[in-house]
Amino acid sequence: MLKTRARYHLGQVVRHRKHPFRGVVFDVDAEFNNTEEWYEAIPEDARPIKDQPFYHLLAENDQSYYVAYVSEQNLVADYSGEPVSHPDVPDLFGEFEDGAYPLQVQMN
Repeated sequence: MLKTRARYHLGQVVRHRKHPFRGVVFDVDAEFNNTEEWYEAIPEDARPIKDQPFYHLLAENDQSYYVAYVSEQNLVADYSGEPVSHPDVPDLFGEFEDGAYPLQVQMN
């Protein structure tokens, strides 16, 4: 059985290592749990390994808000101290404080 510990936690603000977006973690998969079609759409030389945590993010960039699914190897903690403006953040989290969002809803 694979034993994996997630580096990032629910409510934490993170940013992508290579692409210009950041977001709030709202769910974590212990290992890849998306479709093969999604995985195969990533260029082969950029595909992350599957046996690592993958994070669901309420993400934002300069143009839009969206939900992103990102491997742990492609994330870094965001220490900017800036809140994330994604419109769904208040549905799941409390007020931004100390660089993170406290969870406001019961998750499974």
